[in-house]
Amino acid sequence: MDTHATAPHPLVGQARTAPDTPALLVDLDIMEANMARVVAACRAHGVNWRPHSKGHKTPEIARKQIAAGAIGITCAKLGEAEVMADAGIDGIVIANQIVGADKIERLLALRRRMDPIVCVDSIANLDALEAAFRQAGLRLQVAIEVNIGMNRAGIEPGVPVVAFAREIAKRPSLRFVGLLGWESQATTIADMAEKRRVVQDAVARLSASAQACTEAGFTVEVVSCGGTGTFPFCIEQPGVTEVQVGGAIFSDMHYRTHYHLDFPQALTILTTVTSRPNPTRIVTDAGKKAMSGDAAMPFPVGLPPIESIKLSAEHTKIDLAAPSDTPRVGDKIEMIVGYSDTTVHLHEELVAARHGRIEAVWPVAARGKLK
Repeated sequence: MDTHATAPHPLVGQARTAPDTPALLVDLDIMEANMARVVAACRAHGVNWRPHSKGHKTPEIARKQIAAGAIGITCAKLGEAEVMADAGIDGIVIANQIVGADKIERLLALRRRMDPIVCVDSIANLDALEAAFRQAGLRLQVAIEVNIGMNRAGIEPGVPVVAFAREIAKRPSLRFVGLLGWESQATTIADMAEKRRVVQDAVARLSASAQACTEAGFTVEVVSCGGTGTFPFCIEQPGVTEVQVGGAIFSDMHYRTHYHLDFPQALTILTTVTSRPNPTRIVTDAGKKAMSGDAAMPFPVGLPPIESIKLSAEHTKIDLAAPSDTPRVGDKIEMIVGYSDTTVHLHEELVAARHGRIEAVWPVAARGKLK
């Protein structure tokens, strides 16, 4: 008898509309099909998939990604990596610089349990990491973040990357494993031929930097790029060993309308109609604290034509283009998420449904892990 077994969540087996609202729902059939599509594209081009987990923040989804073919996950923050490691997830890249004594001490603790890869782009950070890991008798895998057009962090491509790899080699407690970049400047390009060209040019700078490192005598194991906004072109580029495509598993209004992607949307917010002040106005119980409208507005499913949508802190106001008796007060409406990255972290749990029935309820275990 398994004394550690726990009873299933009381919502399991109920209709997807059963949860109290607001509730975050994911359609498993859609999500798993989106995962399979990314994996198939990667396999067709001999590229590994190490998806970003910053959007879902949920170990159960990370496990599904690995089961589908991912080699691990990419985390945005050390706190996310700690949560994933606690859940037994391995193969973690932290696509960020770990700076400051407090964080480096936590990184040491993480390294004692697993072997993450961390991004670097400054001598000061190399010195701090080297001192801490040398004193601890440990070695840390590091990847150089390369600026290939995003113009945020990163070493400039080419000669500066090779020079920085030489700096890493001077520090025996750090092990250079490769390069990481993000061609974000291509994400919003609507013309697919132009998007492909911009991605190709950006990633060529990354792969040329990797080749220059190889010619300088360094072993380059990882050349990582790519997000959902540059799918599938990032996967098709020569020299790439892995991509970080993450948001595609959910898709959302932002990815579809601004990044021009055709992945079906798997993530919705279940809301309840709390007021119908007149025949053209619908008020629901989910506002900015349940779903973001920063990158794109959520969109209601199954309503008549809409004139406008406005989010306040605790409500959504929907104005219809013409009067309608439905939906009525007490009815539930699903809202397609505007942007998953800034919505999922607002919720404590994610309700996973299949064929209209709830299959699981997962804690969003990495929510709030900003440090």
